[in-house]
Amino acid sequence: MKNRLEEIRKSQGIKQEELADLLEVSRQTISSLENGRYNPSILLAFKIAKYFNLTIEEIFIYEEDQ
Repeated sequence: MKNRLEEIRKSQGIKQEELADLLEVSRQTISSLENGRYNPSILLAFKIAKYFNLTIEEIFIYEEDQ
């Protein structure tokens, strides 16, 4: 699953560590999300969307296998 997390985070001037602290996860989790190595739990996806005042779909892009 692709996402726009890094783009959104940087546009708001927030560091990975700051976002991690706010969401109560590690900085490595944020890094892994941004690099597409990790898909968030539904709870974490909701927390991220709520923090940025966006919908989950505006941040995370689901692509079905062709």
